[in-house]
Amino acid sequence: MAQSISLSLPQSTTPSKGVRIKIAALFKTIGTLTLLLIALPLNALIVLISLMWGPFTKKPAVAAHPQNILVSGGKMTKALQLARSFHAAGHRVILIEGHKYWLSGHRFSNAVSRFYTVPAPQDDPEGYTQALLAIVKREKIDVYVPVCSPVASYYDSLAKSALSEYCEVFHFDADITKMLDDKFAFTDQARSLGLSVPKSFKITDPEQVINFDFSKETRKYILKSISYDSVRRLNLTKLPCDTPEETAAFVKSLPISPEKPWIMQEFIPGKELCTHSTVRDGELRLHCCSNSSAFQINYENVENPQIQEWVQHFVKSLRLTGQISLDFIQAEDGTAYAIECNPRTHSAITMFYNHPGVAEAYLGKTPLAAPLEPLADSKPTYWIYHEIWRLTGIRSGQQLQTWFGRLVRGTDAIYRLDDPIPFLTLHHWQITLLLLQNLQQLKGWVKIDFNIGKLVELGGD
Repeated sequence: MAQSISLSLPQSTTPSKGVRIKIAALFKTIGTLTLLLIALPLNALIVLISLMWGPFTKKPAVAAHPQNILVSGGKMTKALQLARSFHAAGHRVILIEGHKYWLSGHRFSNAVSRFYTVPAPQDDPEGYTQALLAIVKREKIDVYVPVCSPVASYYDSLAKSALSEYCEVFHFDADITKMLDDKFAFTDQARSLGLSVPKSFKITDPEQVINFDFSKETRKYILKSISYDSVRRLNLTKLPCDTPEETAAFVKSLPISPEKPWIMQEFIPGKELCTHSTVRDGELRLHCCSNSSAFQINYENVENPQIQEWVQHFVKSLRLTGQISLDFIQAEDGTAYAIECNPRTHSAITMFYNHPGVAEAYLGKTPLAAPLEPLADSKPTYWIYHEIWRLTGIRSGQQLQTWFGRLVRGTDAIYRLDDPIPFLTLHHWQITLLLLQNLQQLKGWVKIDFNIGKLVELGGD
């Protein structure tokens, strides 16, 4: 009679969870590097043809009073866009980034005169300020326009007093930045000005949520970290959950503490929109609005007078000078609620890729008749490598048609015929080297953000 034999590996040879995670990260990274390698020849060919055609394209203007402009955030598309806008108007642009992103592909842009790296401000605040100051003096900077990461925005405000002796710093003071960046403090400020915001509660202990009486509420709630969290910001779990036990388990899984407070905010169903605004002394000088989502990588200007009026009222009341980005929900009754504010440049600035007035909106002191908006003939912006990645999720002919229509109607936010090299160096230098670094360290990552120019990692920047 045949016997069944059961074989099992000794426990000591079974890969641990940590080892399995590293193996998965290894294959994921190798697979992505392989795909980038396959795309490289086509990308290189496009850039080569563009370089041959480039000399016949439009040349930059000659500014009546050319200035030296320092732009930070060199790894991000929005910094590249501003560099191009200032360069097109006849100004000289110096681009900077943190030491970690010395490999920025945007440093090779025609719009960039010089590129520097500086210390990470959260690790060395004084070193960061001194590095900025040295660059400002060496390059005789006239205006510093921070294109901040969420972490750097406050440190740029702290550096403002030291830099202002030598150049204008187009950024908010530290107390304003701190208020705008605090989701709870911002909603409190907006509410005091009579502006529409959702009901919000500051949470410093999970028990506050567990003991909250949701039965008196007409809407669900969501939890958001007050400090920037690149991964958990996409988690929109509605509270309460189906059972009190599920609610408690979810809330206790989050790193909520007095040192890391969260905001519990009323979830208002409706259309998501985002804005970018450039303001000086409370004057709205440049403004755009786009439909949005939790992870937004497509921008198309939409006219929304109510949201523009909301922003205009807010910045005028506080006499703000700098760049401010807001997220809105427009409810079914038409009311627009501001749900979040970021005191920094928004990627929606890419919609101004062909607007000749951007530099004047930032640098000019004469009031404008009306805020600049994207030109009527500007195309929606996208990132082609994100779009190619999206192909893996297409499941129907209708989805494919929508995807193809988006490409035909829009334009890539990085590629420009007269400045093609960043299109090659971002994808096949900057991102490739970041992946190779992670491969060497066997580190995992959540996704690639070509727009921001980084790998999104748990606990990352």
